[in-house]
Amino acid sequence: MARTDVRFRAAYNQTLDELAGQSPGDPLPSELKLAKALKVSRTVVRGVLKRLAEERIIGLDGRHKSLLRPTIEADRLPEREEYISLRELEGRFLDWVLRFDVPAGTPLNVAQLAKQFSVPPHLLQEFLASLDHFGLVERRPRGGWRLLGFTGDYAVELSEFRTLLEVNAARTVSALPETHPVWAALDALESEHLQLLDRIDTDFRDFSRLDEKFHGTINAVVKNRFVSDFQKVISLIFHYHYQWDKQRERDRNQAAVGEHLRIIAAMRSHDADAAQAAVQTHLATSKETLLASLRVNQLG
Repeated sequence: MARTDVRFRAAYNQTLDELAGQSPGDPLPSELKLAKALKVSRTVVRGVLKRLAEERIIGLDGRHKSLLRPTIEADRLPEREEYISLRELEGRFLDWVLRFDVPAGTPLNVAQLAKQFSVPPHLLQEFLASLDHFGLVERRPRGGWRLLGFTGDYAVELSEFRTLLEVNAARTVSALPETHPVWAALDALESEHLQLLDRIDTDFRDFSRLDEKFHGTINAVVKNRFVSDFQKVISLIFHYHYQWDKQRERDRNQAAVGEHLRIIAAMRSHDADAAQAAVQTHLATSKETLLASLRVNQLG
């Protein structure tokens, strides 16, 4: 999805090196040429150019770019990791959506969120652009982003595709030998589910992270990059919506924990048909919860 700030800093400093031998007024190469020279995306290049312009090192006039002043050592950025990783960003963004009930249509202030999540603005921009491909956010006409809601048709299509992926994953796990590392991971997950049941009255919201971990573990046995990316989308959409109806959140999460345990038991028995049935039952519940959350949102 997005790149780390380390790459941006390296690209920024490398651009300064390229400018060191030029004189004020000299033109800069095109974005495409810079991207090839720096071996980064054009999005990163645009971020570099924007920062150079803000520091009054270069001037931007449409596609024309020129050096305004000689570069100095103080212009360089320390090449150290001061920000969170992409994985942490994904987690924090999901947690923010979950914990603070961000409504559909909410404008996303990139500068504010970048500071809140401890990431540089260009990294957050790239992250939001990746979500745009799945219809989770959209660019606003006058710039910036907003969080989108989801229609009933979207929810149904997403649920159907999710079922195809996860049924296949569960059947694959059921056929794996006892020596496969997934069984140790499922043993640990079973223990975590049982522990959550013991404290479900107070910690029912902890199910969100456990659910993501559970489905991610099962889906990971299918070595497919698209499944991995899609799992992130599932986490954001399903968890975001099913927590809108607060009155039944605790009961829903408790029921889902039980469904997870039945899936684990079915896979452990190496009964692929039973595992498939357990997954289909669980995902049918998730689908109804998602559709119900949409109705709650429309009435709210």
